[in-house]
Amino acid sequence: MQITKDRLRAELEKRRSSRSADERDRVAADLAGWMYSAPFRLEYDVTVAAYVPFGTEPGSIAQLDALADRGVILLLPVVPAGPPGPLDWVRYDGPSSLIEGRWGLLEPKGDGLGTDAVQAASVIFVPAYAVDKTGIRLGRGAGYYDRTLTSADADLVAVVYDDEVLDEPLPADPHDVRMGWVLTPDGGFRELG
Repeated sequence: MQITKDRLRAELEKRRSSRSADERDRVAADLAGWMYSAPFRLEYDVTVAAYVPFGTEPGSIAQLDALADRGVILLLPVVPAGPPGPLDWVRYDGPSSLIEGRWGLLEPKGDGLGTDAVQAASVIFVPAYAVDKTGIRLGRGAGYYDRTLTSADADLVAVVYDDEVLDEPLPADPHDVRMGWVLTPDGGFRELG
């Protein structure tokens, strides 16, 4: 019997919640460190889309600051009001530019650049509960990222803990957008597929 996405999310959330504060801090530092040895060109004229980790997600604002330190143009998502749809994007201008948005997510304040702004990104970091070796990503379930990434022409990087890169295939729907890369605290960047 195949496990459902909701059940798998609940199991992964429980596992994430059991991680100690020390482990989460180490993971955040390791993920930020990988920004300086990414296999992508990350320089002053490159646009990168990322996100502020929320709740039990691996990482911290330190990843964003490491990317900003590289000089990239950094875009962060803003969840639109109403039903799930594509994400809006705003330029990141440091931790002081973040405010609490929908569902308590930290989002950049400023004028939205529109849902198409992500098309300028050459690398997009995507939150996930897990990713399998073929690039299928298990997200939170609302579909914001799948709606956003359908026409993205970028390297898509799922960010997860090392034990969330699964050998067994994840359940997938036709609209699920595959990731080309995964970033983990111990393994760094790895190509999928």
